[in-house]
Amino acid sequence: MAKYRNLTAGDPAPWFKQRTLSNPKFNFDSIGGRYAVLCFFGSASAPQTQAIFKAVAADPSFDDVKASFFGISNDVGDEARLAERIPGIRFFLDFDGTAGQLFGALPVDAQQGGKASVRPIWVILDPTLRVLKVFEFASSSVETVLSYVKSLPPPQRFAGIELQAPILVLPNVFEPEFCRKLIGLYEKHGGIESGFVREVDGKTVKVNDHAHKRRKDYDIIEEDVMADTRHRIHRRVVPEIAKVHQFHVTRMERYIVACYAAEDEAHFNAHRDNTTSGTAHRRFAVSINLNDDFDGGEVSFPEYGPRSFKAPAGGAIVFSCSLLHAVSKVTHGRRYAFLPFLYDDAAAKIREENNRFLGEGIGSYKT
Repeated sequence: MAKYRNLTAGDPAPWFKQRTLSNPKFNFDSIGGRYAVLCFFGSASAPQTQAIFKAVAADPSFDDVKASFFGISNDVGDEARLAERIPGIRFFLDFDGTAGQLFGALPVDAQQGGKASVRPIWVILDPTLRVLKVFEFASSSVETVLSYVKSLPPPQRFAGIELQAPILVLPNVFEPEFCRKLIGLYEKHGGIESGFVREVDGKTVKVNDHAHKRRKDYDIIEEDVMADTRHRIHRRVVPEIAKVHQFHVTRMERYIVACYAAEDEAHFNAHRDNTTSGTAHRRFAVSINLNDDFDGGEVSFPEYGPRSFKAPAGGAIVFSCSLLHAVSKVTHGRRYAFLPFLYDDAAAKIREENNRFLGEGIGSYKT
């Protein structure tokens, strides 16, 4: 008898990467901040499935604000049958069964590429990607599922109250004159497009995509300035992380002055900072504003609501690298920031071990 994984309310949803009709490698963990309705239908050729798609397409809940619909197909013939509607409706082409096995639609011992019995189910997730409810096709109609989704409160109140993102906001990390010094370095030397990293064929590689991120950085090379930043982080940030999280920072990665400029429409869409082999060692991100005479450029944490944060000049926002976060578009002026990552000796060993997964142009690390 086939065995299936059974997710229940309160369980964290498994993360996976899979192809959609519009994205060759969709990171499922990036969808936090809205309800996610996963429909494991097996094949779009069935009349029942077509009725589901029609009902979903007519439902205004699926707008990528309150909720998103994700249909999961296991039929290779569906690629020609399905059509996405973005925002709101997307389809995973789960032909290898990755998502189906994780969520309990396919047997846990199903062989990749083999014939397996699909258990058609709906899985409803909250904005933090935890399970709210599971419906089986056999006992629940599409109307029952959509009625449940309509009954859900706004995403920012999914827990019954508005949540506070688990972050630290620390003023007075850098003095005004030190902030001006760092900004001066950027203005003297200029910055270059920083891009971001992705996992491609098992390697952590740097890519540029202005739709996802646009920012220019100056890599600090002045040893005395680097030492000055470490000194301030050690005195004013590390003790707070130890107090709140009982984590003892011993290492700091990256010495940059970043510039989010209005003239570039600079921004950074929702992402996590530790999801590749080359970044798996990162534990805490620190975002220190060096000025405050700009509009936009605020940091938000979609899983915990729409509120965004703007630290005062010299102040830091500190958060776990595993939290989904975004930087809104700067609409006036320039936001200058110092943006290091913090970790410990155990994570340093992970960083060194993962050197073999670094792509071309990403420097290796030695402890």
